Amino acid sequence: MTTQDQANGEIPGDDHSLLIVDDDKPFLTRLARAMESRGFQVETAESVEEAVAKAKANPPAYAVVDMRLGDGNGLDVVAAIRDKREDARTVILTGYGNIATAVTAVKLGAVDYLSKPADADDVFAALTSRSSERAAPPENPMSADRVRWEHIQRVYEMCDRNVSETARRLNMHRRTLQRILAKRAPR
Repeated sequence: MTTQDQANGEIPGDDHSLLIVDDDKPFLTRLARAMESRGFQVETAESVEEAVAKAKANPPAYAVVDMRLGDGNGLDVVAAIRDKREDARTVILTGYGNIATAVTAVKLGAVDYLSKPADADDVFAALTSRSSERAAPPENPMSADRVRWEHIQRVYEMCDRNVSETARRLNMHRRTLQRILAKRAPR
């Protein structure tokens, strides 16, 4: 597939099956419709359990998986898809992006990691881009404040969301950490 084919909206390969996993029903419905209009044969799931069952029964060629779902972690779905189909192209979506989970997602076989809200064009581009193509540098890279916030969030998650333990590991006062966690992520 050439870059021109991708610009024309063509999906590589013969199998256009796509599994979309998200517990946000309106977003799931919108994204499913958008991907169907681009030529995918879409199946949806709203939970890890439902997605893993669908992936085992009929492994998709493509998948878009939300990181945090009501009954677990989207990385479990990525692993289940990879177990059944090595060539599957999976994109992780999350509203809680951090570097550690992005690295884990890629190690499990995801081809890209997008922050919510991601539009259908971004999702389509991530699913259909060739892995040999180098990604363009970001137009707006993360600020130093955002990188710091991401690191704090990663350590917080690794400490099972325990503020006291996270503060101890970051050599930070607990109240200072609580103030940082209460604020929105910097841009």
